[in-house]
Amino acid sequence: MMDTKKQYKIAVDVLRILSILAVIFIHTTTRTLEVSAYALQKIPFTLFLNQIFRFAVPMFFMISGFVLELNYHINESYITYLKKRLNRILIPYVFWSAVYYFFIYSKNRNPNFLNSLLQGDASYQLYFIPALLIFYLIFPFIHKYFKIIGNIWVMIFLFLVQLFLLFYNYNVHPLPLFYPLRIALLNYFSFIFGIFVSRHYDKFIRFINKWISILFFGAIIFAYFIFYEGLNGYLSTRNYLMFYSQWRPSVLIYTIFLGGFLYWLFDKNIHNTSIVKTISRLSFFVFFIHVIILETLWYLIGVKNFQLQFAQNLWWDPVYFVAVTLISFSIAYIAHKIPYLSKLTG
Repeated sequence: MMDTKKQYKIAVDVLRILSILAVIFIHTTTRTLEVSAYALQKIPFTLFLNQIFRFAVPMFFMISGFVLELNYHINESYITYLKKRLNRILIPYVFWSAVYYFFIYSKNRNPNFLNSLLQGDASYQLYFIPALLIFYLIFPFIHKYFKIIGNIWVMIFLFLVQLFLLFYNYNVHPLPLFYPLRIALLNYFSFIFGIFVSRHYDKFIRFINKWISILFFGAIIFAYFIFYEGLNGYLSTRNYLMFYSQWRPSVLIYTIFLGGFLYWLFDKNIHNTSIVKTISRLSFFVFFIHVIILETLWYLIGVKNFQLQFAQNLWWDPVYFVAVTLISFSIAYIAHKIPYLSKLTG
């Protein structure tokens, strides 16, 4: 049984907003890293920003599990549940995949649009959606048997297995699975942990209140660890995935520590529900469009004229991030003023 009645949690929406901002920060700093030919030692600030925001996607999966559990109606049929959830995500996903597939990245696209949809590769941020759809499909079954899955010893076992899979995928060899299934398998604990927190919300609040100092210092320690892990891993192997991958045991642990601390912080200090709801509602649109804005600004800046000396300026990455973010949210705000358009675009 859950410890509390289901209700709106403002801190969850703030975490959702922060996660989409983290996604934008990852993508803008990645562009800087790419054009610098991965001269990581010359642009450590860029790499540091890129690494500390790696919590973004695991956090999204946690939020998804939390919110699904929070709003799930046990008497709702499976078909009704799917219609409600898929209508919100599937239509915008197909729309934006078509935009990227036919217009933005048409020269480097998958030869088959249907395959591109299944793999989420019309644009590099879209891989998240097919994996999320897998969790949507299986959530009612997880919910039904959560008394077993949510047992503390089962949760510990699932956590340890997840750490092993992440370690193997990061340090040994990528899991030999269909890509969306691989992403889902590397994030199943994040999703289930979100459900677990939703089911035991009151206990969760008591826990983070008691251990907030541990969560804070743990997040700081793992933030620096992830930075040095990515830096040293790349310097020793020259494999850019050593810092680009967020599927690492360290990132999962970091996300749990940071998520607990930030939830405590936002739950106590954020009270303007209307503004938070508005920005959160726009974040799905921003998730889809920000890559177009990023590419456009980069083209206008002139990639051929971009110099490493320019990237070494500490102001560059924050300014580029702010520009992409403000334009993306502004377009999202205008688009949401057009009746029914959000059903198509998110």
